[in-house]
Amino acid sequence: MRILLVNDYGTPTGGAELMLLRLRDALRARGHDARLFASSARPLRAANQADYECLGFDSAARGLIQVANPSAARRLASVLREFRPDVVHVRLFLSQLSPLILPVLAGVPAIFHAAWYRSVCPVGTKMWPDGEPCTQSAGLACLRHRCFPAAAWPSAMLQLKLWRGWRKVFNVVVANSRFTAALLEAEGIGPAEVIWNGVPGRTPRPPLADPPTVVFAGRLVHEKGVDLLIRAFADARAGRPDAKLIIAGDGGERRSLERLAADLALGSSVEFAGHVDREQLEERFASAWVQVVPSRWREPFGIVAAEAMMRGTAVVATSGGGLAEFVQHERTGLLIPPNDANALASALQRLVCDRSFAETLGERAREFALVNLAEEIFVDRFVALYEGMVKSEAAPLQRR
Repeated sequence: MRILLVNDYGTPTGGAELMLLRLRDALRARGHDARLFASSARPLRAANQADYECLGFDSAARGLIQVANPSAARRLASVLREFRPDVVHVRLFLSQLSPLILPVLAGVPAIFHAAWYRSVCPVGTKMWPDGEPCTQSAGLACLRHRCFPAAAWPSAMLQLKLWRGWRKVFNVVVANSRFTAALLEAEGIGPAEVIWNGVPGRTPRPPLADPPTVVFAGRLVHEKGVDLLIRAFADARAGRPDAKLIIAGDGGERRSLERLAADLALGSSVEFAGHVDREQLEERFASAWVQVVPSRWREPFGIVAAEAMMRGTAVVATSGGGLAEFVQHERTGLLIPPNDANALASALQRLVCDRSFAETLGERAREFALVNLAEEIFVDRFVALYEGMVKSEAAPLQRR
């Protein structure tokens, strides 16, 4: 099959991007002609690995093209004529490519694969600025709750209107969790098929050794809850003063988080590792006793938790969103309420003070991941979906 993957970015700088790049490689390994279409934007100045590019912006100027990116529409139309894909698989398109690409897809079997809530929420989190979950449809509620500057509201609503008007070009909607699917369907997008994200197989981590190490990987932004993790870690160290915390990632809150760690006198027990590529990350995290996903927002899936489970690392995660679908409380990890530093501290203390418990949770997590979260399963499901769409498209032609 010829498969065109479409995404805002072609750089290996985020979970959705890495997953799509790995999917392309896996499809090629199976003999399919899979290619990636993306903007020229390069977050963190990473190399763009797309096969086809259109105009994109790395700076705030991207706001100019989020509603309408004529370059993306023209270039995509050209690629469709040249490549003639059997299926188009769209992941992210509202940050760079814009809804203008949608009419171009008319008549081509196409999948919309939701990675987060951007298709129903202009800020993508489905969360009010005060941290409470949003339960209203996008519109005037975004303005009343000051989800973003008032000057940006008209363009956000126009983008949403265009997306709603053209979304019927997609034959199939796929969500990365049942939770994401429910949010989409409540807004009339769907019905959505659920395909959990898949992660590459890893050799199991070595037996746990001192000192107990707690790890985090992700963007350093408010909704990820890293400040809660630092406060909880400070309390959890009461039982194991030698415990370490490694924070991998970067973002707008890094300086304030470094100040918080200093104010809590954590010193060298906390390391801010900055942006680390995936292979280096796995090497650094191989000795971790526990990986934490302390998100305030309801994670659509939580790929870092799945990666930790595949490694055999116990997971502590907040119970909202898609995480609770595969992090099983007291079996493959521990689930805690969002925004609860005390509950997080208690969970961490249980694990850093009980090596056997951490080992057991990690072993069970790996068993679950091998059966349910392997990348091969993810690829198998999409290949079956593509084949079904191609057959469905061919059937009317055969009857003529």
